[in-house]
Amino acid sequence: MSRQVFCRKYQKEMEGLDFAPFPGAKGQELFDTVSKQAWQEWLKHQTTLINEKRLNVFEPDAKKFLEEQREKFFNNDESLEKAEGLKPEEK
Repeated sequence: MSRQVFCRKYQKEMEGLDFAPFPGAKGQELFDTVSKQAWQEWLKHQTTLINEKRLNVFEPDAKKFLEEQREKFFNNDESLEKAEGLKPEEK
């Protein structure tokens, strides 16, 4: 049986992560409060931000920006950066 957490993004019980996404207190907090689904959605959004804004994830400013955006994402903050140049695929 999978581990359940009360996901702070979706405000309901959902399947939890299999392990903390990174070491330390912040990683443990995410492990305890973020669902597997929300984490996967964050990774996709984070990749979009990195690509669109051409972030170098090794730079302190870029790391800080992504940390702030991650918190906004999981807290459903309206000021979350959205993809600017992303266009829906034409069918």
